[in-house]
Amino acid sequence: MSNTFQLHELLQRDAIELLELPLSTLLLMNDSNYPWFVLVPRVEDIQDIYQLDWEQQQQFLNESSLLSEVLMQLFNGTKMNVAALGNICPQLHVHHVVRFSDDIAWPKPVWGEVPMKSYSTEELEGLKEKVLPALSVITTQE
Repeated sequence: MSNTFQLHELLQRDAIELLELPLSTLLLMNDSNYPWFVLVPRVEDIQDIYQLDWEQQQQFLNESSLLSEVLMQLFNGTKMNVAALGNICPQLHVHHVVRFSDDIAWPKPVWGEVPMKSYSTEELEGLKEKVLPALSVITTQE
């Protein structure tokens, strides 16, 4: 992993850093409309998953799958949306959004459907208390 890795400015602006996993940084999108997390592999100059080397791809898939499983268990969602678009922010980042059949945008994608609603300090602390202990299973994966 490069010591010079920098999170793209758009991700810095719209998300909150939560945790470092073996390969990726886990972010929380600052949008309390949905449990919306983003995995960003700490690899420089990568836009797409195929650009990661084979071992990095395997580790990333591991982190993404475990994150998805943990989030669905914690939030009891209807569907897990996992997507890597990168049309606006070129740095490889993969969204993990727990969706509910009664959420504000269902069944449409979350992007641009309704304005983002920032977490309050109390909401953010409550979410961290709920999510971070459950994610310890991922931080110990190698």
